[in-house]
Amino acid sequence: MTQPYAEVIGDPITHSKSPRIHRFWLDALGMDGDYRAIRVEAEGLKAYFDARRADPAWRGCNITLPHKTAALDHVEDRGGVRQSIGAINTVFRDGDGHLVGTNTDAGGFYAPIAGLPLEGAPVCVIGAGGAARAILFALSKLNVGRVTLLNRSPLKGAALLASFGLKGDALPLSAPVPAAKLLVNASALGMTGQPPLDLDLAPLPEDAVVYDIVYAPLETPLLTAAHARGLETVDGLEMLVGQAALAFEILFDAQPPRDRDEELRALLLA
Repeated sequence: MTQPYAEVIGDPITHSKSPRIHRFWLDALGMDGDYRAIRVEAEGLKAYFDARRADPAWRGCNITLPHKTAALDHVEDRGGVRQSIGAINTVFRDGDGHLVGTNTDAGGFYAPIAGLPLEGAPVCVIGAGGAARAILFALSKLNVGRVTLLNRSPLKGAALLASFGLKGDALPLSAPVPAAKLLVNASALGMTGQPPLDLDLAPLPEDAVVYDIVYAPLETPLLTAAHARGLETVDGLEMLVGQAALAFEILFDAQPPRDRDEELRALLLA
């Protein structure tokens, strides 16, 4: 019998740590299976899903930039993700062989900040892509206060805030950071190979939390600046492992051994 496998797709994809995460869990559980990283260009997305649909060993895939929205056109959307979050990061094969899209980013984002008192608190989010959609969806469920969204296109940002029923302001990236309780970089800015994210964090209060979803490099300039101010931080590995754990359960029908998170983190940082 052919070994079951799952994948992560994106462009670029060489930076992805997802194979190391999922393989670590597969090995820890003694499960037969593999997890791979595959570069898929935008024009090859349909062909990719057509080919995998015909492969019974394929359990599904995770999706990273730039396909989180476009992938919705090639799979079933039974959970209404298009209307809610507007982007998917996981596709799985159901019992009848149909490909179904879902999103574990929102849950992965929320897990590290579950204990924060965010109800009514001001929040700042940078970016308006697929990851930002999942983050804004999560924030809309937390009853946060005003949300300031900084993006290259303020018009796109304003439309996003409205779509999630969030009150706030959509401003250009050059606008000053507000006095937010939580600041989240939901963009690729600051990632290796991407333009830097240069923000003045002076307006943030002393109890603010700075959350950067970028994990390559793990210590981004944004987090370095936050540490210099003595602010609490959440790095990209927290969300990455959190969303991966939810995806692993969907793709391999098993719960990952989260009691070994410290060992996994050390492996990812090696």
